Amino acid sequence: MPCSKKVVIGNNTALWRRATRTANPRLGPATLVWSACATILAATLLLPLQACAASPENPNIVFILVDDMGYGDPGCFNPESKISIPHIDSLAEAGMRFTDAHAPGPLCHMSRYGLLTGRYPFRTDVSDWRERPLIDDDQMTIASLLQGQGYQTAMVGKWHVGFAENGYENPLPGGPVDRGFDSYFGIRASTDIPPYFYIRGDHAVQPPTDHIAANNSDGWSPVQGAFWRAGGIAPDLKLKDVLPRFTDEAITVIENADRDKPLFLYLAYPAPHTPWLPSAEFKGRSEVGMYGDFLMMVDAMVGRVLKALDDAGLAENTLLFFSSDNGPMWYDSDAVRFGHDSSGGLRGMKGDAWEGGHRMPFIVRWPGKVKSGTTSEETICFTDLMATFAAVVNTPLPSGAGSDSFNFLPELLGEQPNKQAVRDQLAIQSANGYMTLRVGPWKYIDGLGSGGFTKPNRIKPTPDGPKGQLYNLDDDPGEMKNLYLDKTNVVDRMKSTLAHIQQAEQTRP
Repeated sequence: MPCSKKVVIGNNTALWRRATRTANPRLGPATLVWSACATILAATLLLPLQACAASPENPNIVFILVDDMGYGDPGCFNPESKISIPHIDSLAEAGMRFTDAHAPGPLCHMSRYGLLTGRYPFRTDVSDWRERPLIDDDQMTIASLLQGQGYQTAMVGKWHVGFAENGYENPLPGGPVDRGFDSYFGIRASTDIPPYFYIRGDHAVQPPTDHIAANNSDGWSPVQGAFWRAGGIAPDLKLKDVLPRFTDEAITVIENADRDKPLFLYLAYPAPHTPWLPSAEFKGRSEVGMYGDFLMMVDAMVGRVLKALDDAGLAENTLLFFSSDNGPMWYDSDAVRFGHDSSGGLRGMKGDAWEGGHRMPFIVRWPGKVKSGTTSEETICFTDLMATFAAVVNTPLPSGAGSDSFNFLPELLGEQPNKQAVRDQLAIQSANGYMTLRVGPWKYIDGLGSGGFTKPNRIKPTPDGPKGQLYNLDDDPGEMKNLYLDKTNVVDRMKSTLAHIQQAEQTRP
């Protein structure tokens, strides 16, 4: 039987469950067919998918995601940055940097859900990540997409989109190995959110049977510096060791990769998110205190991974992405104190509806494919990885997968038609629920204030004042001039478009 190129939603385990579930009258005739044909499906569909080797021309794909790094931290995005991160900057020299790339939400779990699924995170209750897996059993992820095309798939690092937790001595279903990754080593959330323990596959390496007291640092806000919360911790986990441990694990994945199959590695560092824990080698190295020191350490870890790709002979055929999950935990007072603007001139910070909350440094390196030292001003979102990966491996996305994902491969290859945008809109929900819509240069926010962590985050409208915010980012990238009352026709149009997006099942063509 010839190898099928068709992709199925979710991973093979999820499809098997769907194929063998009992008939349910509420689900209609299609379910009867699935149930009756389970044996045939197992023989004719699942086996070819597992045995099918990817096309030789398919590249390795590596996505490195750091945590809480601002748009203005890398020198390649902000020449006035006071933090030296040469390995990250080298990626921009060798590839393409996007100046208008966005996380699908300005918080960790929002961002990761959108990245993995190609779906806007406001379409589900992402606040439930502590209680359940946010990604459904039969939902396609970027990992299951590539796994179905013959990739070996590995994840290292911070998951933060939920497990089905039932005691940490028991399996943890619903995590990476149930969502398209062949292997996983990481942690359930941030290194300031207990319990703290390593996970390999779907089991805790050691359950969090010990206890760690809360901690914070003098001279910083209560949620900056060496801040972590009290809670359970595994005997084998030391918070200061998590960052280098993940680097070691990623390098092992690279060194042990099967050279006959392309590799997809998702490396999700939990840094420079708090706690800021630079090792002795980096303490006092930057001009930006603990944060700058820790970010320099993150850059050194990225450098180790890049070297491992070179040493393994994989770099030349690797499509590599680098970005941060959301804006920095960096207040205006910090920018004044250190003379370093972590948001790079953008307004706001982590959690905010303003650009500083979700516009991210985003870099793509692909030797021989992406022209070095180039810049794109296209508006893109992490949700667009799904459609882009599908285009890279030349396979169509199934109906219902990557519902808010747009293909930017032509932009990477210098083939995007002139005057044709990659996406015609971008919708984002802030930390406190404000909805933001971007259409071309126009940005609409359906409330007053930051919508996140910058104070005031909510402002009650006055009778004659604006009820929301409207900015023209071409003229006002710092979002200082609210045009809500001056451009009522634009506001009405944006409101109508946003309502349509929220009600629709998908936005991708």
